[in-house]
Amino acid sequence: MGRAHSRQGTARKRTMVDIADKIRKKLLDEIKILEFEFHNELPKELMKARAHGDLSENAEYKYAKERQSFVSARLGQLHQRMADLAMLNLDSLPKDRAAYGSRLRLLDLKKSQEVEYKLVTAEEADAAHGMISTTSPIGKALLGKKVGDEITVITPAGTKEFEVVRLQTIYEED
Repeated sequence: MGRAHSRQGTARKRTMVDIADKIRKKLLDEIKILEFEFHNELPKELMKARAHGDLSENAEYKYAKERQSFVSARLGQLHQRMADLAMLNLDSLPKDRAAYGSRLRLLDLKKSQEVEYKLVTAEEADAAHGMISTTSPIGKALLGKKVGDEITVITPAGTKEFEVVRLQTIYEED
């Protein structure tokens, strides 16, 4: 039993590392594209727009400057996300309450229907398939919850009330 549990733990840890690597690659790919645009394409667009003269009424120049600001801000977000990923300690996830990787079955108290969610990172999120980010309103509300806990969440679609009826942490996954 000890050996099987150890192999299972090793496989789970490898899966967690694979997920982190996949997210890191996705972030790095976006960073690479945006840095090329920021350092190569946008400066050329700005030079071309400046050549057209009066900058106060130059739509191309305004667009390029706005895009430059957006790309700069997005690069800052991506670099921060990379730093956050580097600090992520998957060994410290709780075994008895909802956290990253947990599957939760919830009873929607208003509709008397059950719904199932898996808590994932923002990069893995796919609400249509029940994969919700730990940073989404419902995801944040679920973090740290146990079976029997009730939660009220304010979402763009209105206030939702749930009861946690089943919890499967990342350690219990098949």
